[in-house]
Amino acid sequence: MRRLDDSLNEGNLGFQIAPMIDVVFVIMLFFMVMAGAVKIEKELNTTLPGSAEVQPNSDLPDEQTITISDTGEVALNDQPMDTSVPADTHQLPELAGALTRLKQNADAAKTQLMVTIVSDQSAKYGRTVDVLDALAQAQISNVTFTVNEEE
Repeated sequence: MRRLDDSLNEGNLGFQIAPMIDVVFVIMLFFMVMAGAVKIEKELNTTLPGSAEVQPNSDLPDEQTITISDTGEVALNDQPMDTSVPADTHQLPELAGALTRLKQNADAAKTQLMVTIVSDQSAKYGRTVDVLDALAQAQISNVTFTVNEEE
């Protein structure tokens, strides 16, 4: 038997065109896909941030904060309210009067009155209901709630 000489098969194979055509088709496909994406970006109607005209009469809401402590003490903007009233009573006349005056001032100034109730996590729900009753008596309906986080 005759053995084939391995040195004869190691010669120059020449220029291979098939891999080159594959690479060209992949590159062409990439550019075709990217051209479509650029066209889509141009079609989006977006406005970039810039300088905007500000109206001189921008009405800011009047925000008040009612704090309820764990012992049931109520404070409006860090001023204690109804300190002479025992904590077990449900009426808060001083708070209701102050809220009524704030509502009248906000209506006269044509601004919106916002009230945030900040309650301690261990405060009784009944005291929050008492504060809500005072808000209803003052006809304030824009109320938000939050809980005082322990630090």
